Amino acid sequence: MLRIENLTKKYGTFLALDHLNLHIEKGELFGFVGPNGAGKTTTMRIVCGLLKATSGEAYVDGVNAITNPEDIKRKVGYVPDFFGVYDNLKVMEYMEFYGSMYGMDKESVDEISKGLLELVNLADKEDVFVDTLSRGMKQRLCVARALIHNPDLLVLDEPNSGLDPRARFEMKEVLKNLSSMGKTIIISSHILPELSEMCTSIGIMEHGRLIVSGKVEDVMQQSMGSRPIHISAYVENMENKEQAQEFIGTVLREQPLVSKVNFTEDEVLVNFKGDEKQVAQLLKFLISKNIMVNNFYREKEDLESLFLQITGGQEDEK
Repeated sequence: MLRIENLTKKYGTFLALDHLNLHIEKGELFGFVGPNGAGKTTTMRIVCGLLKATSGEAYVDGVNAITNPEDIKRKVGYVPDFFGVYDNLKVMEYMEFYGSMYGMDKESVDEISKGLLELVNLADKEDVFVDTLSRGMKQRLCVARALIHNPDLLVLDEPNSGLDPRARFEMKEVLKNLSSMGKTIIISSHILPELSEMCTSIGIMEHGRLIVSGKVEDVMQQSMGSRPIHISAYVENMENKEQAQEFIGTVLREQPLVSKVNFTEDEVLVNFKGDEKQVAQLLKFLISKNIMVNNFYREKEDLESLFLQITGGQEDEK
């Protein structure tokens, strides 16, 4: 659905996008992750035909967004991070206004809008003035407006920004419903746990480059070695704590999947690049060495930890 090749954008001497390459399949719900200034919004605006690239290519369903920005606007629905609403317009009038911009007649817009407003849980707000809606309702209305022309790709830039927990939950449910209907969606967000819950694939950007991308489960698998195992243990016939820890460290370093061993006052922290079965084998190995383990667990995997690891510039230990 979306294919980006060597996309580059410069603002004077500042390089906002540095030969970005990205491929998103039809039906994906893709999460864009990255710190402020990473290039997420720049990428989205180029894909939507709202910003010219310095070089490179971007295709939406085969249409070149660089050379055909007007055609691309019919293929893409865009929800920006900040958007205005018109005073003295009711919700249905708001939808009719945007439908008319795509050459749709009032009867068609009204029929489509009723379904869209129901989809975003605003069916009872047709005759309510837009500027009286809550921020969460306005965000969902903006999603409905972006879908009025049935685009192939829906692009949302920080749609949950400034929303309370309830409004974020409602927005998440709307996007999950759209994804289940086969819509291709790109969403950027700083609320990383929500992205990992609803996205089928993610990409992490930094300094205009795509650092890692892929299916959520595959990307999370890459964080395996960065999630340390916490071990509390004793060694038979060793009363001295420092001596026991030194012995445990020596035993652990014998294992090829162990990349790093650290000690705290009460625990041994082990960077281990194995899967869950291999983690169990490691525990069995420790016990076979007469190490009495009373606490053994691996830190829970999450997108936030992976994001901090990657954007923090940490080097691989092995």
